[in-house]
Amino acid sequence: MSKFKIVIVGGGFAGINLIKRFKGDDRFQITLVDKNNYHFFPPLLYQVATAFIELSNISYPFRRMFREKNNVRFHLGSLVKVNPQSNTIMTDNGILEYDYLVLAMGTETNYFGIENVEKNAMPMKTIDEALNMRNHLLLNMEKAVRTKSRVERNRLLNFVIAGGGPTGVELAGMLAEMGSKIMVKEYPEIKNFASHIYLIDAGPVLLAPMSKKAQEEAHSVLNKLGVKIILNKAVKDYDDGRVILNDGTEIETNTLIWTSGVIAREVPGLPEKVIARGRRVMVDECNKVLGSDNIFAIGDQCLQLTDPGYPKGHPQVAQVAMQQGALLAENLMRKVERKEQRAFKYKDKGSMAIISKYNAAADLPKFSFKGFFAWMVWLFIHIIPLVGFRNKAKLAFSWFWSFITNDATLRLIVRPVDEGHKEEERREVY
Repeated sequence: MSKFKIVIVGGGFAGINLIKRFKGDDRFQITLVDKNNYHFFPPLLYQVATAFIELSNISYPFRRMFREKNNVRFHLGSLVKVNPQSNTIMTDNGILEYDYLVLAMGTETNYFGIENVEKNAMPMKTIDEALNMRNHLLLNMEKAVRTKSRVERNRLLNFVIAGGGPTGVELAGMLAEMGSKIMVKEYPEIKNFASHIYLIDAGPVLLAPMSKKAQEEAHSVLNKLGVKIILNKAVKDYDDGRVILNDGTEIETNTLIWTSGVIAREVPGLPEKVIARGRRVMVDECNKVLGSDNIFAIGDQCLQLTDPGYPKGHPQVAQVAMQQGALLAENLMRKVERKEQRAFKYKDKGSMAIISKYNAAADLPKFSFKGFFAWMVWLFIHIIPLVGFRNKAKLAFSWFWSFITNDATLRLIVRPVDEGHKEEERREVY
C-alpha cells in the first residue's frame, strides 16, 4: 500500500507538534521543509541576544530529532511557490510532491511600512538576528568606553526598544539587570547603564494583552530598575542615529530594537482571496485552507474565525500553534480512515512574562499572580517544551549558575568574516 505524502513547511511549534503525533505510523511519509536545519525556542531568544544563555540551550538539529523516526525526512530549503494544481511545492533546493500540504512557517517582523526602521532597526525573530544583536550590543559597549565624546557615548549606550509586549518587557528587564549586576563590574567606565534603556509603546500600558496586575507590576519593576518607559507614543522614523517619535521627540541612539509587531510569512501560489489581515491564511474549523481540499495552515500563519471563543481569530502564541498541530495530526489520521473531523477549539492555558531576576507576572485562566513564585513557574514552564533531555539539563544548569552568580560568562564577540573582508585582509598581507 502506498504511503500518504505529507509535506510540512516550517519546523516551529506547530510543525514539530504535528510531526510528533505521527511517530511509528507507517501509513504516512512525512517531509519537513525548513530554511534552517534546526528547531529553536523563540520565547528565549532575548536571553541569547543578551548573552545570558548559549544558543545550543534553545536549539536542536532536525536530523538528530528525526533519526529514530523512519517515516520522517528533512528537506533543507525555503518555500518558493505552492502549486495546488499539481500538488507540488517548489523550494530553492528542488520540487516536492504531496498528498497533503501543511503550512506552518509562522511570522516575520512587521515594520508597518516604515522604510528606515526596516533598514536600520534590529529585529529579534531568528537565531541569526539574536546573535547579531548580541555582537552589536557588546561592540557598542567596547566603543563607548573608548570614545572621548559624551554625545557619542550616549548614542552608543542608548538602547531603544520599540514594543511593550512580553518580548520588549523581558528584553528591557534583562538589559537593566545586566547593567546593574554585570556591566558595572566589567565596564567600570560606564555609570548608570539602566538609565540608557528606553522602552516605547504606542499604547497606554505595558503587556497590553495581560491582566492589569501584570501591567502594573511590569511598569513598577522596570521603573525601579531605571528603565525609561515611554507610553502613548510610537516610533515614526529612525535615521542618522535618531529615533523620532510621532510627537517629534528624538532619541540619539545607535540601537533601535524592534519588537512592535509581526506579519505572517508570504505563501506564493495561494489565491489572494484566502489571504487576510496580517497576511494570515484563512482556514476552516479543521485548519484546511478555504477553497482547498488538501492544503492546511496552522499556528501563527493561519486565521481561523470559526472558534466560538475567538470570533476574530486566535492570538499568535505558542499554545495555539501546538494545539493546532496536535489536532491536525489526529484529523489527518481520521481523514484517511474516513472518519469525521474534529473542529479546533483553543484551550487558553494563560500567559507569562519575566520582568527581572526573581520577578515575573503570570495570568492563568482563573487567577493571576506575580513575584518570585511566578518567576519559578516561568522557569519550569520554559524548560518543559525544549527538545532533548540534554537541552533541558544544560539550560537548567546555565540558569541556576547565571542567576546565583549574576555572571553569565558568554559575552563573546564572534564576527564571521565575509568574502569582502577576506579580500581586504589578503591585500593587507601582500
